[in-house]
Amino acid sequence: MTSPIRTTCPYCGVGCGVLVNRTDQGITVSGDPDHPANFGRLCSKGSALAETIGLEGRLLTPRIAGQEAGWDEALDLVARRFAETIALHGPDSVGFYVSGQLLTEDYYAANKLMKGFIGSANIDTNSRLCMASSVAGHRRAFGSDTVPGLYEDLELADLVVLTGSNLAWCHPVLYQRLLAARSARPEMRVVVIDPRRTATCEIADLLLPIAPGSDAALFNLVLAALAERGLTDTGFLQHVTGAAAAIATASASDPALTGLDPALLAQFIDLWCGTEKVVTVYSQGINQSATGTDKVNAILNCHLATGRIGRPGMGPFSVTGQPNAMGGREVGGLANMLACHLALENPVHREAVQDFWQSPRMADAPGLKAVEMFEAVEAGKIKALWIMSTNPAMSMPQADRVARAIAACEFTVVSDVMAETDTTLLADVLLPAAAWGEKDGTVTNSERRISRQRAFRAAPGEARPDWKIISQVAERMGWGASFAWNSPSEIHAEYAALSGMAGQLGSDFDISDGPGDYETMPPTLWPQSPARRGGRFFTDGRFHTPDGKARMVPVTPAAPAPHRPGTLRLNTGRIRDHWHSMTRTGLSPRLSAHIAEPFLEVHPDDATRIGLNPAGLAQLSNGHGSAILRVLITDRVTPGQVFAPIHWSGRNAAAGRIDALVTGPTDPVSGQPALKEALVHVAPFRAAWFGFAVAAQSFRPDCDYWALARTEAGMRAELAGAAPIIDPEAYARAFFDLPEAQLQMVSDPARGRHHIALLQDGITRAALFIAPEPVSLSRDFVARRIGSDAPALVAGRPGADMPDPGALVCACFDVGVNTITAAIREGRAQSVAEIGQALRAGTNCGSCRGQIAAILAQERPPAIAAE
Repeated sequence: MTSPIRTTCPYCGVGCGVLVNRTDQGITVSGDPDHPANFGRLCSKGSALAETIGLEGRLLTPRIAGQEAGWDEALDLVARRFAETIALHGPDSVGFYVSGQLLTEDYYAANKLMKGFIGSANIDTNSRLCMASSVAGHRRAFGSDTVPGLYEDLELADLVVLTGSNLAWCHPVLYQRLLAARSARPEMRVVVIDPRRTATCEIADLLLPIAPGSDAALFNLVLAALAERGLTDTGFLQHVTGAAAAIATASASDPALTGLDPALLAQFIDLWCGTEKVVTVYSQGINQSATGTDKVNAILNCHLATGRIGRPGMGPFSVTGQPNAMGGREVGGLANMLACHLALENPVHREAVQDFWQSPRMADAPGLKAVEMFEAVEAGKIKALWIMSTNPAMSMPQADRVARAIAACEFTVVSDVMAETDTTLLADVLLPAAAWGEKDGTVTNSERRISRQRAFRAAPGEARPDWKIISQVAERMGWGASFAWNSPSEIHAEYAALSGMAGQLGSDFDISDGPGDYETMPPTLWPQSPARRGGRFFTDGRFHTPDGKARMVPVTPAAPAPHRPGTLRLNTGRIRDHWHSMTRTGLSPRLSAHIAEPFLEVHPDDATRIGLNPAGLAQLSNGHGSAILRVLITDRVTPGQVFAPIHWSGRNAAAGRIDALVTGPTDPVSGQPALKEALVHVAPFRAAWFGFAVAAQSFRPDCDYWALARTEAGMRAELAGAAPIIDPEAYARAFFDLPEAQLQMVSDPARGRHHIALLQDGITRAALFIAPEPVSLSRDFVARRIGSDAPALVAGRPGADMPDPGALVCACFDVGVNTITAAIREGRAQSVAEIGQALRAGTNCGSCRGQIAAILAQERPPAIAAE
């Protein structure tokens, strides 16, 4: 066996280190015990990385108008069309929409080409959708986009406040670190602020079911109480301006805006005020808002007023969603920033960067932010668009409108790993990009730690790294000498040199004196300069504003959004085992088994009023789009609110693209759209039949509702249709395209129930189950029997001699609900910890611990179920 390759996970912003081992049997992945972000831990997604690197669905050659083409032909066309567009309509007639999944070297190349050579700032990133309000809040308060603290602060704090963050599902390894710290120090307190009861609430000492959007009011009340009780730090406030105005505005905030019980509110304020070592962790629930920047500054105000920042166990902490959202921020990937945290609006900074790049022109004004960019595409102002490593036709607010705009654009280029996404299907030119494991570069995690991603296999087909594609287009546009890199290490060296110049101009970002050789670079906190190495920022009270002082910003909380009669407030978010639009995680049967279709959480009161049934289907609609989702009736949401996940695209569900419903008003400071909320009408979807299909081969359903998921043997799908099925046998043969297959069928026509198995040479190739209500059967059993000669498959359930593990609970170790229940009933496990010891469930990323606790509570009295 060769030595393992040290690389970095390509999912969330935690930035976990990964060891990749190559054996004769294939690739194995494990956590890197020496990486300071995760110390060997991985979540379910990271643990399954080896299952997601197959070539199915990959884009392997360039395509022009849907037809395969050579690289020279495709690159010549891209360069010519962009050059012609610029010559006819000016630099601002083109746009780049890039991604937090690019490596920093890719980001640098794209930013240099657009801002320094094309001469427009019309380059923005999908990170605008997840953390732009944090950037804007940092810049308003600190004068720079600086994350002051470190991950270890979560472990050193006496109070950790999680607001707008489902840490257990979205950043599971940080959640595990917090769990371990809490176990070691039981006196630590954790507060979770969320209108929805999530898996993270398992750890909460105090849960605040806040009214959606009222976070600024809540933290204003904390700030006002700090001032009233004389708890502000007068010494630290010598390094801060604007405190009096911020406190006066906060004192006028109405507690009723929070929607919280006064006793709960008082308890939280007492905790925050009475605990010195406080870390406030925030994520998309804060950022993805039309007032996200104000929410960020309301949090920062509390920490600045008390000096609880930049010291061990204290500070505000933004946890990012994408693997290189931070790297994109550092490299100037946003339309209103320059590389190395330099300011686009500062003429000295612009001149310095232009001189460093020796570029012919320089963008001299902020470009179009993400929402504005696609509005400009729709209006015909942007005539040539290059989309890199992202899927805006699925992920942007008003996604249907964005898809129409992209389709109508005069010239659209998409660089991607996958051949068919909602966006690639709209492109004029497709360029095959190298994927994780095939390319080299760096990423920066949420605590400012730069880590290497390293290749461990050759790129398949004709796929190329993004930086190389960008540089080859730049060469054809006449700027080859400035993009003549031969490796990402050369790009990194140039970038580091630029950061040294930025440091001389006062930037916080300086990696000019980094840790040695690029190939062997260890995970490293920035800054890395002759003057400073890593550590926390602002301990000394020095900030990156003109006068060196922080700014406390007066925040007036937004009034509650009007609630239209007949609508519910939709909240959107992520689920545990999937990532973005599932182009990677959807390839893993294990990750697909936990939640296999898009769903809608509805409170029982709303379900009764609307007429929704458990496991039925709900139709959501508003003036922008529609969706059909599986109904999950639960008190995790409050009356008047519903929740749906973001991950389903047009490639894996008929009507699951939830961002088609999101209107996405933007924050006036950050330009970040409000992606987590919309008003929707909800009604039952009146299905004439429901179905479950599974097959050894891929298939594409054609009915009103379908949702595809991977199995070990092939594919499965949940189905429903508004029109009755007249001939089930003919329907099944056509559905799977198996017209000559042998048939096994158990049918009850009077009750509309049909179990159909299709066999070839005695082997089951596919099965279809139809019923007038949601199909009840053991899906795991049926999926596992495809490809065998099991004659009992049409029964839909295993026999008495064949245990059924049940629906998946722990994806890390493939443990089902029936296995857990059996261990409880047999007396082998009576707590979450004992289930972990007996079955391993919940012992890796810990994200399923809440679900395990719920199973225990059903099977045993609460006193026994508690750990």
